[in-house]
Amino acid sequence: MPTVALMWEAKATPGRAPDLLTWARAQTLPPSGVPCERREHFTAPGDRVLVITWWQGGYDADVPELPDPPEELTARPVHRWRFERV
Repeated sequence: MPTVALMWEAKATPGRAPDLLTWARAQTLPPSGVPCERREHFTAPGDRVLVITWWQGGYDADVPELPDPPEELTARPVHRWRFERV
């Protein structure tokens, strides 16, 4: 079965990375017909927070994505990418 990984990356406003990470961890993904196989959270220099979720299905699978965080937590719009396991 193919797997699609969704990557969600946000840059926090200066000094707000811990708040952004707490917000991201608290987000509940809406139910879908496909269970989330795995979800991981990462941080990086520059106040960046990354969330990766793995789902059964191909690149175009209809799976839920994390929403945009409150504007006061972010320095720019969220970046989103999809990748299919090969």
